[in-house]
Amino acid sequence: MITTSKGEIVCELDAKAAPLSVTNFKYLADGGFYNGLTFHRVVAGFVVQGGDPTATGSGGPGYTIPAEIGLAHVKGALAWARTGDDVNPERRSSGSQFYITLDATPFLDGQYSVFGRTISGQDIVDKIQRGDVIESIKVTVE
Repeated sequence: MITTSKGEIVCELDAKAAPLSVTNFKYLADGGFYNGLTFHRVVAGFVVQGGDPTATGSGGPGYTIPAEIGLAHVKGALAWARTGDDVNPERRSSGSQFYITLDATPFLDGQYSVFGRTISGQDIVDKIQRGDVIESIKVTVE
């Protein structure tokens, strides 16, 4: 569950399709990495993005993770941001910056690692504005 200053977003993570991504997200969440960070990028009709401790779009935990490309960018997809192909031809994912899609974005399929999807709280995702706070993220196994 992603608790934000606007409300709660519940995502279902897909550990079969993206085991490294899910493990990394849980590791950071369990350690409190995301607590107090903001959504630093919001593009209407496209994505809300957070997870950068510098709030500039260039920060992270000091590492990247291998690409696990395969799941589709449905509305509410939870995926890793990454640097461009020119400097990142392996399409390695950001170690901490994630985004949630505001609509289906099939043009991103095959380029970014989707590791989950919003199952409740898409109305909250739709209300997120730049600077809104990620109060905490809690990953539970069900």
